[in-house]
Amino acid sequence: MSLNLLDSKNFTKTIDGKKATLFTLKNSNGIVSQITNFGGRVVNLWTPDKNGVFEDVVLGYDTLEEYMNPPSEVYLGALIGRYGNRIAKGNFELNGKIFNGAINNGPNHLHGGLKGFSHVVWDAKQISDQQLELSYVSIDGEEGYAGNLDVTVTYTLTNDNALQIEYKATTDAPTHINLTNHSYFNLKGAGNGTIIDHLLQLNADGYIPTDETSLPLGLVASVENTAFDFRELKLIGKNLNDKNSQLEIAKGYDHTVVFNSTDATKIAALAIEPASERTLELYTNEPGAQFYTGNYLTGCGIGKSGKTYNSQEAFCLETQHFPDSPNQKNFPSTLLNPGEKYYSICIYKFGIKR
Repeated sequence: MSLNLLDSKNFTKTIDGKKATLFTLKNSNGIVSQITNFGGRVVNLWTPDKNGVFEDVVLGYDTLEEYMNPPSEVYLGALIGRYGNRIAKGNFELNGKIFNGAINNGPNHLHGGLKGFSHVVWDAKQISDQQLELSYVSIDGEEGYAGNLDVTVTYTLTNDNALQIEYKATTDAPTHINLTNHSYFNLKGAGNGTIIDHLLQLNADGYIPTDETSLPLGLVASVENTAFDFRELKLIGKNLNDKNSQLEIAKGYDHTVVFNSTDATKIAALAIEPASERTLELYTNEPGAQFYTGNYLTGCGIGKSGKTYNSQEAFCLETQHFPDSPNQKNFPSTLLNPGEKYYSICIYKFGIKR
């Protein structure tokens, strides 16, 4: 088996006095993932189909330079923080002080600001062939956030064919935190066509409706009799062209689904690509995930192996708390206080349809 792995030389550069490079993880079954400590980005992930043929199932670029200067920033494979998703008008009140973050997505603050965790060089330690530990200290005032936040993210490629992502953090002052990973998946292989013919099942009775700027309306709505009902396996594209204000505003799915359980041992989502019979199972302790059908991928540049990525040729399941939670008192809190330990886990497990 010969995989088209990338050369670490194309990812090695000193940025802001820190060395960025590329790390390779391999498990006992031949599954391989390469990850750069620039933004903690998952660059590729090679998994087999029903015939044992390996494909790279995550979108990405061939060089570090393309991650640093893409034609449009869509956060391919990136770690997102301090706050994944949107904060209304870039502000919220915390202990009598107003947080003012960058307005970088319409009228709102998105994914931690102008230089979030997706654009910094993380300190990296390769623990073993199967594990990579990344750490970063986000200093008080960075992107407007309060407190020195000490973050560790551990990627583990397990022998049951899962890419496991564990997030840990502590702070010396109250701060809001909502970490996630922004990998884009296509189980046919990155750049190999649409994902509207993938099957998807979500263990989610609710979703969060949004306004025209993708901000939550402040309630969890039932998926019953809506395009957001994936409680049974159905094609991702089945309802994409329905007359539905939510889908029309976002040009597809770009909404938080609310899981029925925060037990990371229970399956939260299942995706199946019918032709290859590759599967992706999702497990998490988070209350939700941003389900996104890559509606704005067109124009993000040439991907790996010279392939062009277009809209709705990948999907994301970004495990997280809810958008704009600092301003939404009825949503689960994202506040982290000194003395508390933040812990989040996301498991993307790959297999073959049984």
